[in-house]
Amino acid sequence: MSKRFSFTVHGTDGRARVGQIDTPRGEIRTPAFMPVGTAATVKAMMPESVRATGADILLGNTYHLMLRPSAERIAKLGGLHRFMNWDRPILTDSGGFQVMSLADLRKLTEEGVAFRSHIDGSKHMLSPERSMEIQKLLGSDIVMCFDECPALPADRTRIAQSMEMSMRWARRSREAFGERPGYALFGIQQGGLEEDLRGQSAEALREIGFEGYAVGGLAVGEGQEAMFGCLDYAPEQLPRDKPRYLMGVGKPDDIVGAVQRGIDMFDCVLPSRSGRTGQVFTRHGVVNIKNARHADDPRPLDEDCSCPACSNYSRAYLHHVFKAQEMISSMLLTWHNLHYYQELMGGLRGAIAAGELTAFVKTFHETRAGGDIEPL
Repeated sequence: MSKRFSFTVHGTDGRARVGQIDTPRGEIRTPAFMPVGTAATVKAMMPESVRATGADILLGNTYHLMLRPSAERIAKLGGLHRFMNWDRPILTDSGGFQVMSLADLRKLTEEGVAFRSHIDGSKHMLSPERSMEIQKLLGSDIVMCFDECPALPADRTRIAQSMEMSMRWARRSREAFGERPGYALFGIQQGGLEEDLRGQSAEALREIGFEGYAVGGLAVGEGQEAMFGCLDYAPEQLPRDKPRYLMGVGKPDDIVGAVQRGIDMFDCVLPSRSGRTGQVFTRHGVVNIKNARHADDPRPLDEDCSCPACSNYSRAYLHHVFKAQEMISSMLLTWHNLHYYQELMGGLRGAIAAGELTAFVKTFHETRAGGDIEPL
């Protein structure tokens, strides 16, 4: 790749930023939401359909792809972009979060994490060096450092020890990644909900130097109030001239609040997973299409939405195909949810650029509060 990775902030409104990440495979408008393609597919969606929602970048999963079909096989077949028919940027997580979630199936040491596959019980070792090797084989445009992500709540000593090891792993990840023009490596800030530990982590990451920085270790059980409390300071501890990525977040109001606090990038399985379980995000709140109240409702999910589900089908039809367990239900509801998320991101970008973010956020909350949407 000849073109280099770069990030430009085009405007600000308070702490919120609107900008653009440039990569050899295309631009990423920020704030950006990345649909999750865990196993080289966004479930229930074709790649061109994902692009049609407005997505500039997808996320892939190192842990799942290393186990099946294997990074080596994907590399032989031309890399992840060709393999999954997505020619735009791809970010891959390091696998750290997944292997840390295996509990009794893994053993953590300074070297890395030895674990057994949840698929067939086979033994594997994931270290900073191996994680970088896998992500290089996949051809990821944005590579994440290998880190440990302890669940919250946890005591300060545990959080500090974990953060310090993650920073050692970050340096090893940087060394193993090497010089790769056109590709980017993101460091991951850890430190739980402890401001001073977050500061120490940010300082260590700055010293190593990365093309972007993630706020890790949130959305792991601490709740929105605690997460926002951390985001009141954590993004500002990171370099201002690099993209800031909040991993694994989240619900629409999580994203809006995080953008207000200076976050540029997001990913979450929620819109696609919710689509498969009948939960639909609209500007008025969440619709539970399973509920009987929709069985005779001729209205679209959202009269102001232009996605295929809203343009061509009624709530009654969507209720029917969900109850009948037809595949088109997951396809249409996932498409709508991803479309909604991308429209939200576009609205946030426009509001920041116009200096009207406060009004946008006020309308966002008022519209959702004033809707007739049933509880889940």
